[in-house]
Amino acid sequence: MFQPKKKRPRIRKTMSGLIALTLLSSLILPNVAGAEPVEPSQVQFANVSVQAGQTVHVPVALKKSYFGVKAYNMQIDYDTSALEIVRITPKSVNVISTSPNEDGVADFQYQINNAEGWVRIIWVDFTGGVHSIVDETQLFDMEIKAKSNAAPGTKQLSVDQTDSEHWHFTNVEHNSGAQLSGGTITITAANSGGDNSGSTPTPNPGNSSGGGGGSVSPTSPVVTPVPSTPAVTKGVDIYVNGQKQEQSATASTSTVNNQVTTTVHVDNDKVINQIGSGLKTLLLPITGTGKGAVVGELNGKLVKTMEGSNAEVVIQTDSGTYTLPANQIQMDQILNQFGSTVPLEDITIQIAIVPSATSKQTAIQAAADKLENTTVIAAPIDFEVKAIWNGQQVNVDRFNSYVERSITLPEGVDGSKITTGVVLQPDGSLLHVPTKVIKGNVQDSAIINSLTNSTYALIYHPATFSDVSSHWSRDDVQDLASRLIVQGTGENVFAPDRSITRAEFTAVLLRGLGLHSPRSTEAASFTDVKTGSWYEDEVQTAVSYGLISGYADDSFRPNSEISRAEALTIVSRAMKLVGLAQADASETTSLLSTYSDSAKVQAWATEPVASAIKQELVQGTDGKLMSDADISRAQSAAIVKRLLAKAGLI
Repeated sequence: MFQPKKKRPRIRKTMSGLIALTLLSSLILPNVAGAEPVEPSQVQFANVSVQAGQTVHVPVALKKSYFGVKAYNMQIDYDTSALEIVRITPKSVNVISTSPNEDGVADFQYQINNAEGWVRIIWVDFTGGVHSIVDETQLFDMEIKAKSNAAPGTKQLSVDQTDSEHWHFTNVEHNSGAQLSGGTITITAANSGGDNSGSTPTPNPGNSSGGGGGSVSPTSPVVTPVPSTPAVTKGVDIYVNGQKQEQSATASTSTVNNQVTTTVHVDNDKVINQIGSGLKTLLLPITGTGKGAVVGELNGKLVKTMEGSNAEVVIQTDSGTYTLPANQIQMDQILNQFGSTVPLEDITIQIAIVPSATSKQTAIQAAADKLENTTVIAAPIDFEVKAIWNGQQVNVDRFNSYVERSITLPEGVDGSKITTGVVLQPDGSLLHVPTKVIKGNVQDSAIINSLTNSTYALIYHPATFSDVSSHWSRDDVQDLASRLIVQGTGENVFAPDRSITRAEFTAVLLRGLGLHSPRSTEAASFTDVKTGSWYEDEVQTAVSYGLISGYADDSFRPNSEISRAEALTIVSRAMKLVGLAQADASETTSLLSTYSDSAKVQAWATEPVASAIKQELVQGTDGKLMSDADISRAQSAAIVKRLLAKAGLI
């Protein structure tokens, strides 16, 4: 067989030059003597549906090729009265490096003309066949918008296959043609069928998989803003288990509404091949983007494979880092939303770190202004996970265990001037999320752990109370107050020795854990939790996370003082949530035996109390546990702080 020359062909830096190269590429690799292939290559445009005014992804795939493709060009025509092209994104990153040749020409290029209604896509293997496309694969993705005034009906993406400048595929061994199928776009009326129009109807995911608690939101149409500049694409390196994998992803950068967005497309197959070696961490380091948005893209097949090996994907940017275990993406639930027969490799998973919109920044500042002595430190950031398939989108917004993300502080900002991270609530309030500050050589970072995705900000909210200045609990109380976990009882007063009610203790623990809404829609059915009471939502949330269960008579007794044994029982359930080991039966006897009043610990409380002792959350007083005594506000603050610190959350 002819061996390709190592020197790259020299061509003009124009689209027409690339077209000429695809037409003349048989001169670089001449045809082998003999018959043409029995069948030509098969190229398929996906058939999709989209609402007027919204966008849809149209994958273009090479479905069958008897010999490797080394160059292609195609001009796709469309009806400008109904459609416009948003973006073209290369997908065959294992063969499309998008790096320029010695003349500075990228091997993948496209040109969009929404005025005349055509887009031209060209790819050339500058290596002369070494990196030819040999397997069934997606060539590129088209983002297409149905205009808001588009009439319902069917539109066809068309190609003049009789014109070689509009349709030409060159193979490594034969200069043969390719057949095209698909490309039908069905446009539906805007907002037809309600909020989920165009989506596959699916049941509420609830707690159907993943160990309970994690959830994905129902499907909704993908809405993609139109970039104001074409995407610029280049090859990038990623890291598998700390080892560099050169050119194993491509990064495309575009600008949307003055927001620079860098999207990194992972070579899914190449990473999957690493899993047999024990893949644990896939790192996508995307630096040099400043305050721009960064999106990491993997397909569902890779995510599902990583899930089986307990691997995690890490997106690392200038503004922050997102460390996401693959099993928290919950591919099974996503498949339930899209349909169990959808191929995993056709689902795109997007993991994003995005500067918050101006409206959110304004809302966060307004909420901080309502709090006393509060300063917002650094710009807020959104952390997002989305699954996209066939114009539909599922948001992954709840997890089964704490997921870590970090916000990098601007140079010159002292991490000691941060008291906590906060999450912006729908009602415009700010609530605590577990946060710890890590000192760096140049810049400090705030590590935030949460069971949800949301908009996060950092605040400085120092708090002091006159009646704890000489109290043993001063540091614990003031630390939790600065984190918005505990509050005073009056002007500069905390009342540390006052007892605490069951509802109050539950609320403090939930705020400490960063649990601000129920994980499911299952309603609590306590007879004495009144609708509209201040603690109604807290009780509902605590029940949904399995932290409280109430009494045999179906009451919760929210206004009754809580005993130490009852409080530690709730805390022991929280220990499971944060991953702290509990005492087993043999440890329980040993741990309790060191206290003189251990016999007074009721049977239902022995293991929870022993677990708290094991994790050093309680020490007792004068060798006694006093399990039946009421717990104080100061003791509650101390136990919650020890729980969070022991779990590494603060």
